[in-house]
Amino acid sequence: MKLTFLGAADTVTGSRHLLTLGDQRLLLDAGLFQGFKALRERNWRPLGGPTTELDAVLLSHAHLDHCGYLPALRRQGFKGPIYATAATRDLCDVLLRDSAHLQEEDARRANRDGSSRHEKAQPLYSVREAEATMKQFVAVPRDGRVMLGGTEVRFTPGGHLLGATSIHVRHGGRSLLFSGDVGRAGDLLMPTPQVPPAADIVMIESTYGNRLHAPEDAQARLAQILRTTLKRGGSLLLPSFAIGRAQALLLVLQRLRSAGELPLDVPIWLDSPMAEQATELTIQHAKLLRISASEARSLTDRVHYVTKQAQSLKLAASLAAPRAKPAIVISASGMATGGRVLNYLETLAPQPQHHIAFPGFQAGGTRGARIVAGEREVKIRGRWVPVNAEISHLDGFSGHADADGLLQWLRATYPASARPPEQVYVVHGEPAAADALRGRIQDELGWAVRVPQHGETVEW
Repeated sequence: MKLTFLGAADTVTGSRHLLTLGDQRLLLDAGLFQGFKALRERNWRPLGGPTTELDAVLLSHAHLDHCGYLPALRRQGFKGPIYATAATRDLCDVLLRDSAHLQEEDARRANRDGSSRHEKAQPLYSVREAEATMKQFVAVPRDGRVMLGGTEVRFTPGGHLLGATSIHVRHGGRSLLFSGDVGRAGDLLMPTPQVPPAADIVMIESTYGNRLHAPEDAQARLAQILRTTLKRGGSLLLPSFAIGRAQALLLVLQRLRSAGELPLDVPIWLDSPMAEQATELTIQHAKLLRISASEARSLTDRVHYVTKQAQSLKLAASLAAPRAKPAIVISASGMATGGRVLNYLETLAPQPQHHIAFPGFQAGGTRGARIVAGEREVKIRGRWVPVNAEISHLDGFSGHADADGLLQWLRATYPASARPPEQVYVVHGEPAAADALRGRIQDELGWAVRVPQHGETVEW
């Protein structure tokens, strides 16, 4: 076995790991790099090696930093199968089309405004390419087992997101386990991650490798924010990932309404066509959730959808008008890197009566990370916008296991009576988080562990 770390090796984004098994080449995830410009520029480079020689992609879940590079991979010549759970496939159908649409919009805007450094701005991939990519998806069986020639692949539910899994690969008597993104115990929507088969080599994510989740009651925290914000006549903006996070927010808001802690006359606006579609898919796949089917169906009760950009701009302006009626807005993107949430940031951020709460991890270099860190001015669409609104970071909505949770996942996979893995590679984390988790695995478990470098190849 040979493993090359093509992404998520020195950062938390761009999950791409090339596994070579004799003549067979499998890519574990095909994600976009996000955050700092130097990272985003990697998306425009070839994957590395002949893409046409890839036999298959094994996809852990439907977040852009794990699947968003797939149409670019197709553009480079990959025409093979993409194996994923049925729920992941369905979510990717929404996510990749939306990603391509936003890239096309950004390119058109850059060409119209003359803001591109290039003669003509181009999207990384088009909607047509995203749609063609979906034809390559193959849904794995319900038992999660796939045979690719002499290679056995097993997908094990990992919590974190609808359809998310860890991936176990066995070939020639040797094995590798890729954690994907590990879900947290007690997640609002998703059940606790299932224990995957042990393997000789482990790749584990480290998004929260140096942090512990605060003992925060997400519902109580959001209720407190709403009380203080509504009392002063402000609106609440929730920049949210369209898939997973938006549905968790809707769940808590519906529970607050049922408990009488959110007045019925305060409207909830969902301004993300992708989040709207993802919510419908969440209801369709309700059997994968930890909540009941009836509560899943209630996610959209009395929720108003914003379907067009013109409507989004109009709503954003109206909420910033004098004596505007307070409202709650959930809009993408979750790290405020683009999308319609910028309409609301532009109008609400300068006004102190409003509240902007970020529910989840903010990658370094993103606009969301800068706002959460306390910057009082951010650049939006070429203009500096003051940040006078109240800012919060809602840790209780994170879908990732924290450092203790990651160690618990490892201990469950390798109980004290079992032989430990030969080597652990810590990936998918900012450098400080990855190194902190490496230290804990080494000190507390006594296992061989290290953090690989971007582009590094290892063999065993």
